[in-house]
Amino acid sequence: MRKEYDFSKATRGAVVASPGKTRITIMLDDDVIEFFRAKAEAQGTGYQTLINAALRAALAEEPRKSSEDKPLTAAVLRKILREELQQQ
Repeated sequence: MRKEYDFSKATRGAVVASPGKTRITIMLDDDVIEFFRAKAEAQGTGYQTLINAALRAALAEEPRKSSEDKPLTAAVLRKILREELQQQ
């Protein structure tokens, strides 16, 4: 290794993008960050990786809403009742 390096003509290189990931800025509460940092340190992984995993788990738990899952409004209920009464 050299004792001195000449960086006078050096330029900063581009940050290598991770495929499938997007860099964002997000504001989180201090206690949330500390929780994930402590958990990450105990597991030997990165806290951002744990946050991503927690968000992914929340997405998996979210039920997929179909057209049948729409809330029943008074107008829809009236329509159903009229149709049923006409059939009888």
